[in-house]
Amino acid sequence: MSEPTLSVLALLALAGLVAGYVDAVVGGGGLVQLPALLLGLPGASPVEVLATNKLGSICGTSVSSITYYRRIKPDPRTFLPLMGFAFAGSLGGAFVASLLPRSVFDPIVLVVLVVVGAYVLLKPELGEETSLRFSGHRHTVMAMLTGLGVGFYDGALGPGTGSFFVFLLVGLLGYGFLEASAKARLANWATNLAALCVFVPQGAVLWHVGLTVGAANLVGGYLGARTAVAKGAGFVRGFFILVVTGFVVRIGGGLIGLW
Repeated sequence: MSEPTLSVLALLALAGLVAGYVDAVVGGGGLVQLPALLLGLPGASPVEVLATNKLGSICGTSVSSITYYRRIKPDPRTFLPLMGFAFAGSLGGAFVASLLPRSVFDPIVLVVLVVVGAYVLLKPELGEETSLRFSGHRHTVMAMLTGLGVGFYDGALGPGTGSFFVFLLVGLLGYGFLEASAKARLANWATNLAALCVFVPQGAVLWHVGLTVGAANLVGGYLGARTAVAKGAGFVRGFFILVVTGFVVRIGGGLIGLW
């Protein structure tokens, strides 16, 4: 693969900055960052693009996780099991990433996103405040299952992982949008780390590109987390609907051949 030019690296860094901001608020930064890497690295293999994307993403999720943890103080009795099972699920997904064609995922993800977006849009009270639907061990089990399922998807493909975490934490477990975003960042950090544990030994990471994108992603992640904490659940909910709509347009347009 030929080395990317400075102008390409600059554009990839800009994409990483935007992706970090989006990811920190509500997840879905892969909507920006992964297509940018695909366009900017035409000679790279799919696994190299996925691995490099994970390196860039973990920089942003690291700083946004710390920011959310310091300001929101999420309950470790939920986020630690969520992170642990998300890590395990992502490991499994990363191992099968090269075996499953993208075409398997796109129609399923599109249907899920339409349902998710419609559900949030039609229930304006959803996620305004935390009202847990389960207690005790049942709550922990549901958090584990959420981590395992979304983690597997993230390891295998990735884009939209944070948004899926947020939706399930809000719609299934009953968290408010802001607290769900805090837990989603922690879980997404774990899934990124797990995928890198698979990709790095394979030699799939393009380090100079990933670190360039990662530095910008880190700045975006910090700004996004600060903005979400300052503006609250209503802002996060609106941003969530916007990001999900973008996913629906992008994936749906791809399936019908618009791009």
